[in-house]
Amino acid sequence: MTIVWIERIVRWLGGLLAYGTFAVILVGIWRGTHHQVGHSFGRAPSWLHSIWFYLITSMVFLGLCIIGWKPFPLKLSGIFLGATLVIGALLYFPGLLLVLWGRLSLGRNYFTSTASGVQLFADHQLATNGPFAYLRHPMYLGLILAGFGSLLIFKTWTSLFFALFSPLVAFRAKREEQALAAEFGEQYLDYCSQVPGWFPRLRKLRR
Repeated sequence: MTIVWIERIVRWLGGLLAYGTFAVILVGIWRGTHHQVGHSFGRAPSWLHSIWFYLITSMVFLGLCIIGWKPFPLKLSGIFLGATLVIGALLYFPGLLLVLWGRLSLGRNYFTSTASGVQLFADHQLATNGPFAYLRHPMYLGLILAGFGSLLIFKTWTSLFFALFSPLVAFRAKREEQALAAEFGEQYLDYCSQVPGWFPRLRKLRR
């Protein structure tokens, strides 16, 4: 099997995983729009609970992805192509799987937020299971890893956009931490003292 065929297989699997993860996230958002609204923190506009907002933004998002899905004027071959595929796969696939694991672990507590506002549910619970037992922001870390991995695998302008802007989720993470601290108080502060935000403790992983 040639490196070109391996590249095609990696890209095909990567696209399949991306669409699957995107679908699972959309289902979680749809369910969240039907939950009873709890406390709002920052500027959490009412359209976060409008299904039409997500339908329109999803269509715009996919449209922009299609427009920007053009390869770089750069041709790699041999060892260089193989190296980018290996490094990209080691970032991309674990990253998206981390996003998916985090989304499923949140269950009915999952909902979207913005860098300026967070909306919690009336019966919101603090998630400390699954990847949240090792990191406070596993889904955001997964998005960053997948963003840079996609750049090395797909090498398109869309993937470059993802790679450059994925670190901005840190602003959303900060806003969510403020909201959770205000909602759960000492329980969340105790959780933060035991679980790191972005880099897991190796000793805990070995357990």
